[in-house]
Amino acid sequence: MTNTTMGSLREVQKLDKRIREIKAALAVFDDRLAETEEAALAFESELSQLTGRLAQMNADARQLERSADDKRARTKKMNQRLNRVSNLREEAAVQTELELIKRSIEGDEQEALQLIEQIYKSELASQALEASAQEARTQVVPQQEELIAQRQDFTQRMEMFQGRRTTILQYVGSAERRVYDAFHKSGRRISVAPLLEDGACGHCFGVIPLQIQNEIRRSGGLTRCENCGVMLTIEPEPVLDEEVEIPVEIPQADQGGEEATALDESLADGEEASLEVADEESMGTGKGVENSEAKQE
Repeated sequence: MTNTTMGSLREVQKLDKRIREIKAALAVFDDRLAETEEAALAFESELSQLTGRLAQMNADARQLERSADDKRARTKKMNQRLNRVSNLREEAAVQTELELIKRSIEGDEQEALQLIEQIYKSELASQALEASAQEARTQVVPQQEELIAQRQDFTQRMEMFQGRRTTILQYVGSAERRVYDAFHKSGRRISVAPLLEDGACGHCFGVIPLQIQNEIRRSGGLTRCENCGVMLTIEPEPVLDEEVEIPVEIPQADQGGEEATALDESLADGEEASLEVADEESMGTGKGVENSEAKQE
């Protein structure tokens, strides 16, 4: 951690950048975790639907079996009645009813056979789907464990950066912190920029008046760029002890990459949309401090 206010703010600014990058990477991790389960979930969903159809077909088969049993019992009674008929007319009526019952039984038996064949084929398909689902789930587990471990590592880094940020801000002056917070809350990513060797702002590259350049180099206090409003300093770019690159190729899939890009674009849009509000608030704070310093001189 640097010993100057502006150096500390530049370090906080870099920490905020790292935190944003890690949050974007964590969002990609969540998408990748969901993607790894897609194949297994598809097999499991299809298996669940097929299991439901099998249960319904088995229920229909039992219903056909009960219906056929009832008709066979009725046929037995009709045969007994046929033995007791007293005339040809009654015999013909019983014979007709018997024929109808037999045909109905044959229809039920044929339908039952077709249903049993469907059940057999569905059971084979169910076994194949269950094996595929188990294989897909087995392949998912190590992938998920690896992604979860990587996500945990990223989360720990973010917590470390956030704790370090809080510690540094405790030693920053109230005026400088108010300006930085105004920029940060409005979505602007650059709050502190270096004064370049040619006297230009390191953010907007507008030329800074010579008198203000001298003040920045001499005092190192709160001095704002008249063009973009960022705080200017001659402090060098800080180097974090934990300079670790975000391994985008590990968590990122095709869709994840697009989402990460969309996230960056949306943050950039938010930065420009809130630019005027942040300028008014933060410029007012900065000018008040500058006027106060001028009065003291």
